[in-house]
Amino acid sequence: MGKSAFIDEVEISARGGKGGDGVVSFLRERARPRGGPDGGDGGKGGDVWLRASLAMNTLLAHRRLRDVRAANGKHGSGGKRTGGDGEDVVVGAPVGTQILDSATGAVHGDLLRPRQRVLLAGGGRGGRGNAGFKTSVNRAPRRRTNGETGEERRFKLVLRLLANVGLVGMPNAGKSTLLAAVSAARPKIADYPFTTLSPQLGFVADEFGEGVTVADLPGLIRGAAEGAGLGNRFLRHISRTAMLCFVADIAGDPARDCKALESELANSSAADFGEKPKMLALNKTDLLPKAEAEKRTRTMRENFPQFLFVRAVSALTGAGIKELAPLFLQTRDMGGDGDKTVADGNDNGSDNGNRYRYSENKNAAAAK
Repeated sequence: MGKSAFIDEVEISARGGKGGDGVVSFLRERARPRGGPDGGDGGKGGDVWLRASLAMNTLLAHRRLRDVRAANGKHGSGGKRTGGDGEDVVVGAPVGTQILDSATGAVHGDLLRPRQRVLLAGGGRGGRGNAGFKTSVNRAPRRRTNGETGEERRFKLVLRLLANVGLVGMPNAGKSTLLAAVSAARPKIADYPFTTLSPQLGFVADEFGEGVTVADLPGLIRGAAEGAGLGNRFLRHISRTAMLCFVADIAGDPARDCKALESELANSSAADFGEKPKMLALNKTDLLPKAEAEKRTRTMRENFPQFLFVRAVSALTGAGIKELAPLFLQTRDMGGDGDKTVADGNDNGSDNGNRYRYSENKNAAAAK
């Protein structure tokens, strides 16, 4: 995302162009003294569209684009010539942008696919020229109509990033380091809380160049659901993920952190995270002896059966990352609506190719 500010909410006004007016005109030719009416219709006003673009990942540009207006249609002319249509205006927006009616809050549209378009405001119809009013009893009408005014509406654009996996954790759990280790992303990394101030995206690819998108959110703290810290503001960006990956510091108190994260997600109004599949990455194993790290991993697996997988990794040294990436890649087969079909894996993270509703942790399957 570079150095540009991350803006995920903005309001804009859209107004379609006015239709061109019809005209009153009569044919005047030397050989046709009674040529009759030939006033043309007005052209249609331009439309305002919002189109999904992969080249955009923030609504920053829309803060300066408050009022979007399409061109008016041209007036008709003699010779039954119809005026030209007003030019449409197409505004780009990131994939994942949701369009809400500012007055009612109703969802007007959702940009879920690249190049998908949603009409914001339609242009007005062109007026009728007097040629269109000619009848058998009215051979020389002098009637015409003006073009209609285009629609004018106000919308709230809300960006909900589309990602397969969402990384959530307490500040300084190592989410950014993990994202950098598992993908080509290069988020800001430092040894102080809230290094990540806005969502970061990374792409995890397989040997064929295909893969999944992973979103790293600012760290959550206790009370985030009530507005504390930064993370709750960005929880909407993982509402569409296929799976959540909790990232906890194994050298600290991972059980306490996981309970706190689950509590904040349960209390969040951004989305219903209760049914979303979850896995756990116990980070910073490099800070513990191998035996102690393995012991803590077994304890977390036993005490938290809701996690599909529990993996011990070190994003700093790369330990366990190769086993973690295939688990992320499995989310290509999982729908964002909560489909929990994943491939079974054993304790060392290998994939044996079988598919179950849940894997690794048998208690998780029983809980459902």
